[in-house]
Amino acid sequence: MTGALLNDRYQLEERLGSGGMADVFRARDVVLDRSVAIKVLRKEYSTNEKFQQQFWLEARSAANLSHPNIVTVHDFGSADELLYIVMENIPGKDLKQLIRERGRYPFEQGIPLVIQACAGVGYAHRAGLVHCDIKPHNMLVTKDNRLKVTDFGIARALSTIKPGERNDVVWGSPLYFAPEQAAGEAPTPASDVYSLGVVLYELLTGTPPFTASTADELARLHISARPLPVSEYVPDIPSALEEIVMKVLSKEPAARYRTADQLGRVLQRFGTTPDPQPEPQVAQQHPPQTNSTPVITINPEIAERLNPSSRPRPTPEYAPQPVYQPQYAPPPKPEPAPAQQAESYVEEIDWVSIGLGLMAVLAVGGLVPFWLMVYLSYFPPK
Repeated sequence: MTGALLNDRYQLEERLGSGGMADVFRARDVVLDRSVAIKVLRKEYSTNEKFQQQFWLEARSAANLSHPNIVTVHDFGSADELLYIVMENIPGKDLKQLIRERGRYPFEQGIPLVIQACAGVGYAHRAGLVHCDIKPHNMLVTKDNRLKVTDFGIARALSTIKPGERNDVVWGSPLYFAPEQAAGEAPTPASDVYSLGVVLYELLTGTPPFTASTADELARLHISARPLPVSEYVPDIPSALEEIVMKVLSKEPAARYRTADQLGRVLQRFGTTPDPQPEPQVAQQHPPQTNSTPVITINPEIAERLNPSSRPRPTPEYAPQPVYQPQYAPPPKPEPAPAQQAESYVEEIDWVSIGLGLMAVLAVGGLVPFWLMVYLSYFPPK
């Protein structure tokens, strides 16, 4: 199909990959003059009416997702009886290729990638969309380590035409699907969380938690087997991180984190918990750096030439006694002045009171004979 023009708009330039349900091409949108990636579904799926209806529904939902960690869906349609979906072209490699090339990731490098995947998948969960096919093949990583998740909803659309089937097309890849998916149940956000845990396990150890030659055997392992602890592969793995991985890989959905957002927040907190440990040490080193005491101790003459004001710091003048003594000395001086003013004020009040008192006594004493004379005039003695 290379060189074909879909609907007089998308020029197929190069085949980027091929899978069980579709081929992926790099193409050019001749209308908008931009590079895009187009996934063209195989004819056996494209001609199924039931699948077509579900595909349109899922493609519409995926096209409404706008997040920096999700591959943007630009368009979808059909041409020559083949369904296709147009997405942004991400230059880079999928995470599975990177794991094959470099082996396991140190947790300092692997966790940031999984956190980005959790951010994208968690956004879809909040929009009511379950991916159903989380695996490293569907995670594209750019050269600057930006991760984007792709292929939302396609596995759910495929499940409508092949219910109960367990393979790498329906309900996700057997290496990464959750126990409930392995049992033939419909996926939930907790199923995506389990698959993210499998990806995290593979990033840290270089291998998935379960491997088998058949899909049925893989399903049995996911349902009943317990994966080897991560520390068996990476002895120096932090115990807190190992506990997170084992919790995410719990068989019961209720025992895991319910959404990818929750897992992402836990991993972010885990990434920040080691940091506070060295911080107190750095904080203890800062005070001597901000103060000039180390410089004065090592070479006082240099410190005096660079900053003469630093000389008084080590001198006894900085001690509390010489500084506070002059502050306590002034209070005794103003004390006598207020005392004299108070005494004079008291004396003035006493003289006035005494004068007024004497005048009152004289006035009352002078009126006694007058009132006595008036009384006797009305009531003469018999």
